[in-house]
Amino acid sequence: MTKPFTPNDLIRYIYQEMSEGENERLVQALREDGTLMQEYLEMLSTIDQLDQLILEPSEKVVKGILRKAKSTGLEKMKSF
Repeated sequence: MTKPFTPNDLIRYIYQEMSEGENERLVQALREDGTLMQEYLEMLSTIDQLDQLILEPSEKVVKGILRKAKSTGLEKMKSF
């Protein structure tokens, strides 16, 4: 009986965190199991979408942080 692969296994495969033997078994499972292959492709798509996100704080958040820093004197601190 072959080991069923989990979403965690797919993530380990995507990020190249599997041993060579595990890697070979997963590749074979991807060839044979259409559902597993679909899940793998969806994960790749999700990772690609996340990599394309550009996150920036809103102007309201930035102003709030600056206001708090000014009130506590933190704006005068220098980094070394």
